[in-house]
Amino acid sequence: MSDCYIARSRSVAARQLGDELIIMSAIDSTLFNLSPVAAVIWQSADGKTPLANIVEQQICSAFEVEFAEAFRDAQEFVAGLAGHGILFVADAPIPDSNTLAPAPAPTPAPAPALVTP
Repeated sequence: MSDCYIARSRSVAARQLGDELIIMSAIDSTLFNLSPVAAVIWQSADGKTPLANIVEQQICSAFEVEFAEAFRDAQEFVAGLAGHGILFVADAPIPDSNTLAPAPAPTPAPAPALVTP
């Protein structure tokens, strides 16, 4: 994940509460409470900016942290949210992150019709 691009899923609801950001997955209603650092990554996930640039340009200077540590933590955070379908990760820029959404849940099979003899 050294040169990766991240984009937010459209299947979430996000609200800023003070310094924290709350994200809810529309798929399973899981809530995520993001720290100020994680909120910067989330808000910067435009699909066009590499994660390394987000960390270097926004995280390191604002939070006075070394790049190697911040990038390692950012990679773990991104992998965790990607595992829940909250963020999308790609090796190249994501052209239009507005078109991305997790696969819909399978439609249950219809109930069998009752047959009377």
